[in-house]
Amino acid sequence: MSIRLIATDLDGTLLSGPTTISARNRAALDAARAFGIEVVPVTARQPLGLSPIAELAGFTGWALCGNGGQGIHLTTGEELFSAYLEAGTQQAVAAALLKTLPEAMFASVREGGRVFVAQTEYARSATFSDHKRDPAEMEVQPLTEVLAEPSLKLIVRHPELGNDDLLGLIAGLGLDGFAATHSGAPFVEVLAPGVSKAWGLGQLCAHLGIDRSEVLAFGDAPNDAEMLAWAGRGVAVANAEPVTLAAADELAASNLDDGVAQVIESVLAAPVEPEGLLGGA
Repeated sequence: MSIRLIATDLDGTLLSGPTTISARNRAALDAARAFGIEVVPVTARQPLGLSPIAELAGFTGWALCGNGGQGIHLTTGEELFSAYLEAGTQQAVAAALLKTLPEAMFASVREGGRVFVAQTEYARSATFSDHKRDPAEMEVQPLTEVLAEPSLKLIVRHPELGNDDLLGLIAGLGLDGFAATHSGAPFVEVLAPGVSKAWGLGQLCAHLGIDRSEVLAFGDAPNDAEMLAWAGRGVAVANAEPVTLAAADELAASNLDDGVAQVIESVLAAPVEPEGLLGGA
């Protein structure tokens, strides 16, 4: 199978820590780019949170942020697409959820990921590692204002409930007009309908003229599962969640053992197919 695009999750997959990429993983990405393969970060992070990693990993082209809801070029700033959750939908979700979970807290990511509007309780509960931004930089507003404008993603957390259970409750509200997932962080992300990392990757590949069979994708968390199932070759690292392992075509070493690099190295070392590794002359 020829590979023209490598899509990789960051936290728990490519990175060994929130702001750490190994020399071997960086070298493998550089080698793929030198071969002419498009290398794309696909992350729940917003551009602000991606920025320090982009420098470390050499990402200068297209990136998919917000769990696939936003496609942006890291050098030119061009926005290929952005999908927003309607204000009325998020208001309905919040109202229904609060009937069952009055302690639920909400935050809204908006304006291309530059603005983060949170309830006071949410801002107090958040840490830097949650969103790769200082909670003190969040715009604190009452819930009515948090829900007043469309969101790239509406973030929901609960002081005691785990994210798998919280996701199940949101999915069981009996409402439509949204998608929901989580990345393993202590909150659930509510997105525009149909949005996922797979959806965003599909939009980018259509723009670049790349078929899904020519995509190699890496991931570890539940929000990566659809992307791994969509890609021609979906690889879960050894530390991946069960749902992600089930969606993958194969298993690689963990993020701490440079699993991404090991697979890329094997791809680049494979004999070139008659039409060329990149799928054409």
